[in-house]
Amino acid sequence: MATDGDTVANAEQQEVLIVTGMSGAGRSTVANALEDLDWYVVDNLPPQMLRPLIELANRAESGLPRIAAVVDVRGRNFFSDLREMIQSLREGTKVRVLFLEASDAVLVRRFEQVRRPHPLQGDGTILDGISAERTRLREIRESSDIIVDTTDLNIHQLATNITDTFAAEDTADVQVTVMSFGFKYGLPADADMVADARFLPNPFWNPELRPHTGLEEVVRDYVLAQDGAEEFVQGYVSALRPIMSGYQRENKRHALIAIGCTGGKHRSVAIAEELAARLRSFPGLSVNTKHRDLGRE
Repeated sequence: MATDGDTVANAEQQEVLIVTGMSGAGRSTVANALEDLDWYVVDNLPPQMLRPLIELANRAESGLPRIAAVVDVRGRNFFSDLREMIQSLREGTKVRVLFLEASDAVLVRRFEQVRRPHPLQGDGTILDGISAERTRLREIRESSDIIVDTTDLNIHQLATNITDTFAAEDTADVQVTVMSFGFKYGLPADADMVADARFLPNPFWNPELRPHTGLEEVVRDYVLAQDGAEEFVQGYVSALRPIMSGYQRENKRHALIAIGCTGGKHRSVAIAEELAARLRSFPGLSVNTKHRDLGRE
């Protein structure tokens, strides 16, 4: 149970980012990028709910140290209180405001592409809505901490921009999961890459190895000593190097590499563990292993 002292300490550590700006300037892309950086993101939040959200986060047992709230004109009359609310929150919490901007021509094109009206358009044109929004947001824009102009950015470039700006120093560029599986149980539907370890002799047919798994040294040594095993691991690691570099450039934050064998108990487990160990030497990667079908036999 949190005490008043805990609440004060949490408040000192609390980081709040308010994401606002022009409709069509990329708020959804920014929200997704922040979620990938482990921010707790709340979309379309009325400004009056900011303080209760922060207080609730402070009282949480594990805390929510990084909160991002998307606040915009969809909040209608509630939005008018945003500037005063920000000033009030800054007295006890680290609050920053990120304002997303874009040219009128680009905003019009984006609304036309999705075939949706501007939220302030009413019976007028898209440009009428944009003009009204700029007027309403003028003071917020002037007092914002960070302004990002997305006029010349696609969604990938915008996500990369946000990642570069807000990623914690210890946040990896790409979260990699190396997963073993058994082909007899089906391919993993969410795998980005799949490799087949069934070219190696199956320890299942060795009575001494059958009850053990690829997590155990006796099986791992057996599998990695087979002809072609080391060549495969080295070759796959070399092939993954430019792929992982490309993932980092394109801001693809997650990668699932699946290694399969017949039952997902011996060969794929040993190869997955070895592959993960070598990938951990790559800069910018956080690597873990998962063994989907271990224990199913």
